[in-house]
Amino acid sequence: MKRLILLIAIACSVAAHAQQRDKYEFTRNLPAYADSLIADLTYPLAWGNCDIKDFGEWRKAARQKVLDCMLTPPPAPANGYEAKVIFEEQRDGYKARKIEIRLSRYYTVPAYVLIPEGKGPFPAINVLHDHGGHFFIGKEKCIRPLACEDSTVIKDAKEWAKGYEGQFFGDYLAQHGYVVFSADAPMWGERGLKEGMKRNLYDMIAGNMMMYGIDLSAYMTYDDIAGTEYLATMPEVDAKRIGCTGWSMGGYRTWMLAALSDRIKAGAAVCWMVTTDEQLSFKYKRTENGGFANCLPGLRRWLDYPHIASIACPKPMLFINGSQDKLFPVAGVEKAFKIMHETWKSQKADDKLETELWDMPHSCDKNAQKRVLDFFDKHLK
Repeated sequence: MKRLILLIAIACSVAAHAQQRDKYEFTRNLPAYADSLIADLTYPLAWGNCDIKDFGEWRKAARQKVLDCMLTPPPAPANGYEAKVIFEEQRDGYKARKIEIRLSRYYTVPAYVLIPEGKGPFPAINVLHDHGGHFFIGKEKCIRPLACEDSTVIKDAKEWAKGYEGQFFGDYLAQHGYVVFSADAPMWGERGLKEGMKRNLYDMIAGNMMMYGIDLSAYMTYDDIAGTEYLATMPEVDAKRIGCTGWSMGGYRTWMLAALSDRIKAGAAVCWMVTTDEQLSFKYKRTENGGFANCLPGLRRWLDYPHIASIACPKPMLFINGSQDKLFPVAGVEKAFKIMHETWKSQKADDKLETELWDMPHSCDKNAQKRVLDFFDKHLK
């Protein structure tokens, strides 16, 4: 009996501590040969690298490559983007609605919409929520929860808003005359896991979805495109004046959406831009742990992040990153900004691209929100 207890104790000890071998092939979330992989990335479809010299033709080809790497899109709904109002309340200067939209034949998507008082149609902003490793809320990260929500949701959103210096980004934009739309991305908020979400489960589910021939990150972007299409159909919205913005993963979603949707006329991304050679290298203490949240199979063999964002050229775009942001090395941010400026300059549109490196950490404080508002006032009003 004592021997059995001893064996159980040893087994538990082994399970609690990762076993190590003298030889290995992976370290710090990366393959040990990461530097060699980076050296082999030549981005043959990037503007200036490929044989296509007409910018319009390049945009078409580059966009199609991104879509190809996003795998099979969700099937469109049979009867268009049908929406149902779940709840509505009056706020100071604008109405707030909770709606459900059928964005695909597979599913409906919960969203919030804010509509200013006065005579429309108004310019509109698709506000795209962040990741943060926090899945309990999605749209509620950007727009103050409506009274119909559970008290735990309301409390959680108020706590999360501290990353936005206590100010709900979407409500701030609505107070200044914009229709604001924000929806849960797949795996967040009311689109989460029945059993309760944990960070590691996101990667497991994303891997399983690839077994169906689809990509979880791509579904997020496909839904952002479809949500923008719905926004353009609203009678309160001027479909020729739609922008998008977001912080962190919301920043990534912003420039992806601006690159892939002609509905978007201007975009403002806060704290998400870098180059792969800096993001996925061993140069820094922290290595990338975003996993599947921005993973599109095979795309890096053709285009880097700033090349994809450049598909948005010559649209007005604003990029703000923080010099104290531990997620994005400054060297990678500066390289990415340079690549994008070269693209906008080649189209004589460099005045429409604004890139700024602020003395701040990974955040979207009131100053950043004010900067985004001023940018949209300039280009959408």
